[in-house]
Amino acid sequence: MNLYINYLKQTLLITVPLSLVLSTSACSFSDSSESISDSTSSIISSPSSISGKSKKYQNEIADYTMAYVKSSKPSDNYTNFLKGISDIAAKKGINNWEQDALTYMGIGKGLKKAGIEGVAYETYKDNFAGGSAQNREYIQNGYDSE
Repeated sequence: MNLYINYLKQTLLITVPLSLVLSTSACSFSDSSESISDSTSSIISSPSSISGKSKKYQNEIADYTMAYVKSSKPSDNYTNFLKGISDIAAKKGINNWEQDALTYMGIGKGLKKAGIEGVAYETYKDNFAGGSAQNREYIQNGYDSE
């Protein structure tokens, strides 16, 4: 009987601390994943919290957009503009710039820097967004943030 009680004591001494460590780790992981999720949401919703590298990319897009619209008309063909955006993105290692919010926010900032307003702004915004309501919203956010 004494041998059985000693076995139970040893088992409990190992099992209880181990289960505490595992449950604490699970809580920590859960808290970490929520924190990561919260951070991601705030980055998406708050352009001011983007990284320096992303900010530099967005500013390059803005400068390129400003230069382009100052030397073109809202009704021009956008093939050259899109090629220029693609080239800037490629240099920054961005493969899918067409789905990147920072690209369109940079376009919006560039339109604002160029002083484009009214019908011309709406025309550029429609054409640059490529028919996407989400891209139009990103352009507007960039325009409003400048």
